[in-house]
Amino acid sequence: MYVLQVDGMTCGGCVRSLTNAVTIVDQAAKVEVDLASKRVQIDSNAPLAALTEAISDAGYTVLASAAQ
Repeated sequence: MYVLQVDGMTCGGCVRSLTNAVTIVDQAAKVEVDLASKRVQIDSNAPLAALTEAISDAGYTVLASAAQ
């Protein structure tokens, strides 16, 4: 499981866009987004680098990340 701080998310459309980007990397990933705290929790077996790259490619900035 990964916890990311992601900048650039402002609405439900952003949540869908970010979730879609993650599921392109791992279709089985579970994604929880908290817009207020800019916190994204991802339950996935995919490499963190692949997930953060997909999020960046979708137009968002990963500020910090941690595996839990």
